[in-house]
Amino acid sequence: MMTSVDTDLIRVLADPLRLQIVNLLAHETLCTTHLVEETGARQTNLSNHLKVLREAGVVETEPCGRFTYYRLKRDVIAALAGQFSDLAETARTTAETGRKRAC
Repeated sequence: MMTSVDTDLIRVLADPLRLQIVNLLAHETLCTTHLVEETGARQTNLSNHLKVLREAGVVETEPCGRFTYYRLKRDVIAALAGQFSDLAETARTTAETGRKRAC
């Protein structure tokens, strides 16, 4: 059985600022102003990263007056965690069975 992880999502989360945004949004729903304060990133840079996260389906938006709030989509992160869990189980099974391809 071949187990794989969503490499496109991994690439999205590989950026340190995007990962920091995801970590912050795991704790609370925040607007761009809050994220600028928390990360120290410039607003335009942050907006570009939020766009990437939105397009990847990692975050969703909630308009609130003149502000836009961002919320982490837990199901996407849970699915990725499940893929890593499956991969870890495959690695454990492989180690226990001593499976090795001959050269």
